[in-house]
Amino acid sequence: MSLVASNKYELVKWKDRIWKVGLDGKLIPKTENGQVVHNPLTGQPEYEYLEDGTRVNAKRLNHMDEGIYSAHDHIVELQAMIRRMQIQMELDGRVPGNSGTFSDTLDGSSNKIKLDTALTDIIEAVAIGTTTLKVASVDGLTPFTQVTIFDDVSKEDVVITEIGTNTIKVQALNNAYKKGAKVVRSNVSIDMVNAEMGVGVWQTYSVELVEVV
Repeated sequence: MSLVASNKYELVKWKDRIWKVGLDGKLIPKTENGQVVHNPLTGQPEYEYLEDGTRVNAKRLNHMDEGIYSAHDHIVELQAMIRRMQIQMELDGRVPGNSGTFSDTLDGSSNKIKLDTALTDIIEAVAIGTTTLKVASVDGLTPFTQVTIFDDVSKEDVVITEIGTNTIKVQALNNAYKKGAKVVRSNVSIDMVNAEMGVGVWQTYSVELVEVV
């Protein structure tokens, strides 16, 4: 339901019944032909009044009931919206370089979350303990974000500390890597069928070319 009501709620503007009071301070009985009029249902005498007041009936009570229900529905939706905003504000800024957002509901709705596909190659082999990597490109890579480095032997996750001209500085490597090793921003595998985000698996493939005569 939208927070904007489809129909404006109309006020009933209730009025009190105002009784006539005699000089003696007592209610004045209603009479007809000199006889006191009695209520046919209760048998009690009826009294004169200056203002009849708004009658209580099912139509007016249902109108109030529907208004309360509609207001309650809007409040519940508003609370959910505020909660989402609170969560987003809590997340924003807490993950460097990622605007604080690291989750996806995977419900098909559009949001600012997207798979980061930044990828580059190491153009020179590196040894264990290396902190500066020469890469083919730094497009899509930003400081203080985590990347995965891998080749056909080893892999590890490191944080980029600085971006240069076709170089990146990272934490000291725990493994040595060959020329052509990959540096990638995300290894998330998205399963849209089961609405899940899983850790992707980096791997290399050997391709054999066979000539067909």
